[in-house]
Amino acid sequence: MEKNLTFRYDKVGDILYIDVCSPYPEQESEEIADQIVARLNPQSGEVENLEVLFFSKRLEDKNPLQLPVEAALRLVDI
Repeated sequence: MEKNLTFRYDKVGDILYIDVCSPYPEQESEEIADQIVARLNPQSGEVENLEVLFFSKRLEDKNPLQLPVEAALRLVDI
């Protein structure tokens, strides 16, 4: 079965969420790049969610958003 990525933006927190599934309390968190947090499956260690902090600021600075390739691929491969 194919999975979709869901993109959500929290304007108040200025966070872009990229989800394969809904976040849940048991997930472990790891900062994988500057202000990019991965939420990991506690059993497999697979990336299930990404949180891009200060998202609008990144766009205003006109700096490209860089996401580690390994994390992006792990998100898509789930």
